[in-house]
Amino acid sequence: MTEVTLDTISNLAKKRGFVFQSSEIYGGLKSAYDYGPLGVELLRNVKTEWWRTMVQERSDIVGLDSAVLQARQVWQASGHEEVFTDPMVECRNCNSRHRLDKLDDPDRCPTCGKTGEFTEPRQFNLMFRTHMGPVDSDENMVYLRPETAQGIFINFENVRRTNRLKLPFGIAQIGKSFRNEITPGQFVFRTREFEQMEMEFFCRPGEDGEWFQYWVDRRFQWYIDLGMSPDNMRLRHHDTDELSHYSTGTADVEYLFPWGWDELEGIANRTDFDLRQHSEHSGEDLRYFDQENNERFFPYVIEPAAGATRTTFAFLIDGYTEEMVNDETRVVMKLHHRLAPYKIAVLPLSKKPELIEPAERVAAELRRKWMIELDVTQSIGRRYRRQDEIGTPFCVTIDFESLEDQAATVRDRDTMAQERVSMGGLADYLGAKLT
Repeated sequence: MTEVTLDTISNLAKKRGFVFQSSEIYGGLKSAYDYGPLGVELLRNVKTEWWRTMVQERSDIVGLDSAVLQARQVWQASGHEEVFTDPMVECRNCNSRHRLDKLDDPDRCPTCGKTGEFTEPRQFNLMFRTHMGPVDSDENMVYLRPETAQGIFINFENVRRTNRLKLPFGIAQIGKSFRNEITPGQFVFRTREFEQMEMEFFCRPGEDGEWFQYWVDRRFQWYIDLGMSPDNMRLRHHDTDELSHYSTGTADVEYLFPWGWDELEGIANRTDFDLRQHSEHSGEDLRYFDQENNERFFPYVIEPAAGATRTTFAFLIDGYTEEMVNDETRVVMKLHHRLAPYKIAVLPLSKKPELIEPAERVAAELRRKWMIELDVTQSIGRRYRRQDEIGTPFCVTIDFESLEDQAATVRDRDTMAQERVSMGGLADYLGAKLT
C-alpha cells in the first residue's frame, strides 16, 4: 500500500487538471473548488456508476431531480430550521471560529494554541439563506437546500402515483447541496457546496430492519466492486447518543483518509418521520394505501446517502500508487476502468504526418464508444507516464510498423504488458477489456 498525504493528492489533482481552486485568479475562494477536464470526467463516472447500480439495474427504484430552492415550510417541517446546527466557539485571542464537537481539546485553540480563550458555545445554523424576488424580507426568505432528501419526501405521492409504485420501492436523486460549514477543510472532503447521491427506500413498518441491513451490505460492497481496497474501509454503527433525531439506526461507511477514518456514506433508518412531518405541516395525506389489506399507513424509510465529491476524492486517494520500475518511481492512478476519466490514450510514436493520420482515424473510431485522449506531445515514455498518472487503463501506440502491418501496440496500465492488435479490431479488443 502506498501512503498518500493530503498534499500529494491535492498537488497531483491541480497538476493534472482534476481540481482547481475556485476563483484562483482572485486569490481563491475558501472551500470552493472547480473540477477540471479530468476531474469532471471522474466525478461524472462516479455518479454514473451510482445511478447504474441504484436505478438503471433495478426495477424497484426510480429517479428524481428536485429543485434546489424549495418552500421555507419544507425546512420548518423537516426540523432543519430549528435543529440543523453545529456548536460554534470563537477564540478571543485570534478570532478564529471552530466547531466545538470537532476539537481535539475543547479548551485549546488549534489556530493560535491559546487555552481558555473560547467564548461560550452557540448553535450555528448551517443553511444558506437567500431571498426570492426584489424585496429582502422574511416573507421572501428561502434556503439553499442542505440535502436532496426532502425533495424526495415532498414528491413521494407524485412519484408513487404517476409510476404506479407498490411497496417496497425507492426514489433516487443526485444533486447539489449547500451547507455553511463553520470549519470546512481537507481539500474537497468538506466544502460548502457539494453533490449528494441519495436514495430513499420506502418499506412497510416491521420490514425496515431487514431492509436496513440489506442496504448497509449492498452499499459497502459497491465501493469494493469499483476497486476500493477493503483494508481502507470499515463500517461503523452510530451509538444511541449520536443518532439524528429522526433515526433509529445509522451506519457509516468510513474510509481511511490521510488524516484518519472519516465518513464516505451514511445509511440511516429514518422511520416514518419525514412523511409524517410533511403530512402534518402541509395538510396533504402522504400515507400509503394498501389496497390488498385496505389500510393506510406511513411507510418507513431507509436512506443510503453518499457525497459524490467526497467519494470521488476517496477513489483518487485509493488509486494513487507509487512503484519502482528500472530504479525510477512510477506513479500510477489505479482507478477502476469504469471510473477512469479517459479509457484509452492514442499515441502516435512521432509527429510525422504518416503516423498522425492513422492515429486520428483510430481515435475517431474509439471516441464513438469511450472518452479518449489523442496525445502527440513529448517522448513516448513520458506520455506513458502521464497516462499512468491520470489513470488511463490502455494506451494504443501507432508506430512506423503500423504502416506495414496495420496493427497497433496496446499497453496495459497496471501490468505494462504490451500486445499487438490489428487496428481494425481495436474496438472489439478494448471493448472486451472495458466491460
